[in-house]
Amino acid sequence: MSDLIIRGGTVIDGTGQAGVRADVMIQDGLITEIGSFNGRRADREIDAEGHVVSPGFVDVHTHMDAQIAWDPLGESSCFHGVTTAVMGNCGFTLAPVRDNERHLVVRNLERAEDISADAMAAGIDWSWETYPEYLDFVDRTPKGINYAGYVGHSALRTWAMGERAFEQEADDDDLARMVGQLRDSIQAGAMGFTTSISVNHATADDRPVASRMAGWNEIDVLVSEMGRMGAGIFELAHHHHLRSSDPEKREAYISRLVDLAIRTGVPVTYGMLATNQGDNGWRPVVELLDRINNGGGRSWAQVHTRYFGVLLSFATRLPFDSLPVWADLRTRSLEEQKAALLDPITRTRLIEEAVHGDYGRSIGAEARKPEWEHIYPMENSALPPFKSIADLASERNATPMEVFIDVALAHDLDIFFIQAAANQDQDVVLELMRHPYAIPTFSDSGAHVTQIMDSSLQSHMLGHWVRNQGAFSLEEAVHRMTQVPATAWGFNDRGVLAEGKAADINVFDPETVAPNLPELRHDLPSGAPRLRQTATGFRATIVNGGVLVEDGETTGLTPGSLLRGPLAR
Repeated sequence: MSDLIIRGGTVIDGTGQAGVRADVMIQDGLITEIGSFNGRRADREIDAEGHVVSPGFVDVHTHMDAQIAWDPLGESSCFHGVTTAVMGNCGFTLAPVRDNERHLVVRNLERAEDISADAMAAGIDWSWETYPEYLDFVDRTPKGINYAGYVGHSALRTWAMGERAFEQEADDDDLARMVGQLRDSIQAGAMGFTTSISVNHATADDRPVASRMAGWNEIDVLVSEMGRMGAGIFELAHHHHLRSSDPEKREAYISRLVDLAIRTGVPVTYGMLATNQGDNGWRPVVELLDRINNGGGRSWAQVHTRYFGVLLSFATRLPFDSLPVWADLRTRSLEEQKAALLDPITRTRLIEEAVHGDYGRSIGAEARKPEWEHIYPMENSALPPFKSIADLASERNATPMEVFIDVALAHDLDIFFIQAAANQDQDVVLELMRHPYAIPTFSDSGAHVTQIMDSSLQSHMLGHWVRNQGAFSLEEAVHRMTQVPATAWGFNDRGVLAEGKAADINVFDPETVAPNLPELRHDLPSGAPRLRQTATGFRATIVNGGVLVEDGETTGLTPGSLLRGPLAR
């Protein structure tokens, strides 16, 4: 008798081929047979009538490195069909780290990735120094989903250089230490090396994170080492020169990356967002992608499936929080804030300051000065279409700030607003998603825990782009979220439904699958807040043959594994 049979679903196997009605048999964590099993029984059966049976989704851009220490399930990714997550992106990892310099790793993460320092202090036992030791920690830690990890440049630099990592370029001895640790990490199973040279990544005291102090030669040496080893992927957060209006700066940046990718043979991956800069906001990223792949290298773009948006709310943060009158208001309870907003004199002062105040500089996923045509209330659904505050203001013959307050009050201040910081033009987003080397991913799960909630990119893809828009077939969407990333990242035992493959499987209803509205919880270690988002339409999510989520609820099982890179297998 087998462990589990999934009966009567439409099997979409991840290859892009048309779905077929079939049963799926699972034993010892593997798919043992796909066919018709009338009369055969199993220890457990799942009725998939009217549902799609697909491979589990692979999210190659997460920051679960800290969260795995206190969350055995993999929220919120696990609710949206993700069965494998790659962490350690953008140069941010918890290892390597020296015992007396853990604060340097926390410094890199606290603002750039919005991970609470108090939560990290309370929730992490720091039982490692080297990255191989961190992978061993992940291996022995109970996990709901599968994890793989990169080694991050900022952590490499602080481990090799200490405080100097935030102040200067590496000398020869520093670089030799980094190369040695990178080699050890790749041999132990790290998926590659990541860095950030983006102005969007800064520390709480407004300094560049450690990786941004590196010269290009340092990055070249580390990536070239992976090329010599014949293993590893290079992921980076781009420098702003990629989207520069100066063609010489843009070309210099693109040609340098193209040369690195082709010369070393190391696959290169990065986010592909459309910033609000016209064609310069996205066409150079496509050009980079095409030039690497057409020139004999390999590159994959991580494409968002919707607005790249900050979530605003009175319970978390608003664009106005740093303005003096608002700052005083925001120290009060929500009931007191509501009363103040209902008071005509206070309301007028708040609106006046919001319209004319000095907002300063925001980076990354921080809230920023409002552009009302790109701020949308999430009133009834987490799926588009949304009506912007600007549109509502036009309809009501009111100012946007008045409408923003009125909408919030109508919901007793219990509502989220999307502030789209990128991907404002959804036609461009669709064009990016259709690129043959684009992968729907880039959730940032585990980071920006009170700023964004993009763990639902996959359920958004299915609910919005497949069902509501008809922009992709189910088969194509599933292929792009399963076999494509699994193959590109070398997870060759998963990503498709076939005999002998790992039983990472989703069972979902294509007519109802969708993300639910996000919620705020205060359940991180030390009581720190986080955003959480569940989904509708998933009958089951199965990881290595164990049912992790059933009808939207976690089962308590932790069937996930550490997936090590090729040199450790």
